[in-house]
Amino acid sequence: MPTNILMPALSPTMEKGNLAKWLKKVGDKIKSGDVIAEIETDKATMEVEAVDEGVLARIVVPEGTADVPVNQLIAVLAGEGEDVSAAAAPSAEKPVAAMPAAVSAPAAPIAVASAPSAQVASGAAMAATGTRVFASPLARRIAKDAGLSLVGLAGSGPHGRIVERDVRAAMASGTTRPASAAVAPAPAKAVSSLPSDEQIKKFFEPGSYDEIPHDNMRRTIARRLTESMQNVPHFYLTADCDLDLLLNLREEANAGAPLRDGKPLFKLSVNDFVIKAMAMALHAIPDANVSFTEGAMLKHKRADIGVAVAIPNGLITPIVRDAGRKSLSAISLDMKDFAARAKIRKLLPTEYQGGTTAISNLGMFGIKQFTAVINPPHATILAVGVGEKRAVVRNGQLTAASVMSVTLSCDHRAVDGALGAELLQAFKGFIERPMSMLV
Repeated sequence: MPTNILMPALSPTMEKGNLAKWLKKVGDKIKSGDVIAEIETDKATMEVEAVDEGVLARIVVPEGTADVPVNQLIAVLAGEGEDVSAAAAPSAEKPVAAMPAAVSAPAAPIAVASAPSAQVASGAAMAATGTRVFASPLARRIAKDAGLSLVGLAGSGPHGRIVERDVRAAMASGTTRPASAAVAPAPAKAVSSLPSDEQIKKFFEPGSYDEIPHDNMRRTIARRLTESMQNVPHFYLTADCDLDLLLNLREEANAGAPLRDGKPLFKLSVNDFVIKAMAMALHAIPDANVSFTEGAMLKHKRADIGVAVAIPNGLITPIVRDAGRKSLSAISLDMKDFAARAKIRKLLPTEYQGGTTAISNLGMFGIKQFTAVINPPHATILAVGVGEKRAVVRNGQLTAASVMSVTLSCDHRAVDGALGAELLQAFKGFIERPMSMLV
């Protein structure tokens, strides 16, 4: 009998999802574990794996369809040797087979709210515990056939994934437990009260606004930063930096810049000093120059600094590679080139992907202080405000000084409070003693 494939529940609060893309077409042979579709939720884009084997006989919901309810029929799978044409009309006699989801990087593990009988071994366990169980399709099938739970089972595959030998070893030793023991009601979670697109439009009088569809860049920015705020535990540290010595050194360096065709070869900005200082601070505090992964901490050997550059309809973050070992003039020339090519969207992917931290500078807009959202895989981002004259006390005397406020956002999984404070203190030291960046 044909197998009905339903829209899976990919999170405890999911009621609907967008069927973004079919990765298989009608007539394709499907193997257990094949990724057959991509589904967009409010949290991430998820890859959906097939549990059963057969032929994709019918696609009921076409790709690009929005707001598909959970448990709605989306496709039909014909079994081995079964007439594909007969399977085109789905039968309700055979229990439906749901599909486990695999998270597309860089999303975090997402719990499954409900688990049909075909995936008791993994889906039901996730529903009960709220924890994503990473296992190969074969391991899931063996556990399912044996009626066993994968929760708590140690995996020996890549990144701790549970594989066949782990299940069989656990079965032989009697350390597994029945899948039914793992099934329990998922904790009730509040459904988002944010208004839908149509509800938002009702707030405004027809004809009083223009509707501009999101381009891919805006969608990517919205998705990645939403994921970051949802999945990365942020905390913030703020410090004030005295700029007087830096501004004097900058003026002297620009005045002495060599000429070519009557024009100076470079013109240093405060931002160039900020990039250099952040890179040197990461070298001084190497434990903060890291990226968090579920399996390990990646401790970087270079300080590659991403710098947010505003472009039409969005922003991009080109990377100054190994900025700690570059001269200020080289950093300045890099940024001038990046900014020019970014505005016409001519940067190469290798020029804006990666990096070990980032800088967002809104000082040129007169912004005194703000916080920035971490862009994974970075563990930090520095928000830089305007340098302005403020009253300060020096040697017991009130005087005026140029002061700049900076706020460091930290991923608490990778950088603890004291470590973040050490990094910001090192940055402040380089900014306030700028000659130390030149020796």
